[in-house]
Amino acid sequence: MARVVLISTYEMGRQPFGLASPAAWLRRDGAEVTCLDLSREPLRETVVRQADWIAIHVPMHTATRLAARLVPRLKRLNPRAKLCFYGLYAPVNEEYLRGLGADAVLGGEFENGLAALVGGARAGEPGGPVVSLARQKFVPPDREGLPALADYAKLRLPDGGRRVVGYTEASRGCKHVCRHCPIVPVYEGAFRVVQPEVALEDIRRQVARGAGHITFGDPDFFNGPTHAMRIVKALHREHPGVSYDVTIKVEHLLRHSDLLAALSETGCLFVTSAVESFDDHVLGLLDKGHTRDDALRVVELFRQLGLTLAPTFVPFTPWTTLEGYQEFLWLLVESGLVEHVAPIQLAIRLLIPPGSRLLELPEVRDLVAEFDPQGLCYPWRHEDARVEQLCEKVRQVVHAGERRQATRGEIFAQVWNVAYGKPLTPRVMPSRTTIPYLEEPWYC
Repeated sequence: MARVVLISTYEMGRQPFGLASPAAWLRRDGAEVTCLDLSREPLRETVVRQADWIAIHVPMHTATRLAARLVPRLKRLNPRAKLCFYGLYAPVNEEYLRGLGADAVLGGEFENGLAALVGGARAGEPGGPVVSLARQKFVPPDREGLPALADYAKLRLPDGGRRVVGYTEASRGCKHVCRHCPIVPVYEGAFRVVQPEVALEDIRRQVARGAGHITFGDPDFFNGPTHAMRIVKALHREHPGVSYDVTIKVEHLLRHSDLLAALSETGCLFVTSAVESFDDHVLGLLDKGHTRDDALRVVELFRQLGLTLAPTFVPFTPWTTLEGYQEFLWLLVESGLVEHVAPIQLAIRLLIPPGSRLLELPEVRDLVAEFDPQGLCYPWRHEDARVEQLCEKVRQVVHAGERRQATRGEIFAQVWNVAYGKPLTPRVMPSRTTIPYLEEPWYC
């Protein structure tokens, strides 16, 4: 019987689907599986020493950097174990990860490949497929051995209440090819669904373990709107008291606006949407598929429907100007979005990872430095030193505010003061209205 240790380093305060799903496949095949979520528990050295395979989930940039730091310790504890990296950031960083000692690298639909590896096949090894987009017949995730749902980030409600949050995925990949998106180099415009009965069984099991809210981690919940609505309608019928949140592109929110009322009726508390910028030039370079006016139309649409929009942004890019950043803050105030935006979103800096479609643009290739393997990105500096200084000051304000648990409005007011050189006046002070949000903010 193969002994497998699945490791997660960081998944934004969520109980990791990326461990629970492959654990189910491996246990079904007879493997002895231990799941370790190092964001919530220490590394258990005994199980690492006994492992035949150690597989680390790398779904995002931060998780990959943390995983890289972990490898020397794993190698010291068990030099004979085979090491695999799997997830979205694995294939685009294949060369770097193999340099760290990876025996296998898997991306895309990784469960079948991981099961095959443990079973003795060559998937993801040198000479085997690294990225698979094969349609899989999923099995319900097995969350046995993971920290309790109550140990993860909770949902904060406007009335001060809190709910335990579960996490699942109804689809992966994306139909769209935004230039800055890390999904694109792996899925190249494709998306794959998790069968509805599997997603619903996963939700059912998490509700039984105390979840009162479900986060759907799909990159875009409306890549397959019929599939998505089938799942949330069934969720609401079976668990009418359970709420949920989803992520949907601005473009899809407008195209499928007729479905938004149904989201609200079935318990959707908020929709995360990657607005990224209010600058049409930047949106065009990112190939986002929407304009500033489109984003503002969505804001108004949500206000009319009584739905909460949680926009995300990349405010610092090579094309950001001081005036543009000031206008960004002004529009958040004018649109009543200050409380809707996690403070970290005011400080996000454009990341250019390997494989990014941004590198197709000559102006981007001209401005980036050599690839930084430690940072797992192509570094860049703004040609205007004042923008670089503003970015650093905003980052410091946001992190200091989060450490002292300041409110979103308080942190925003400090960022405004940094950007404008003067405080917010009473006429433009942000609303004190609170919205539902997850305690651990989105990050990359």
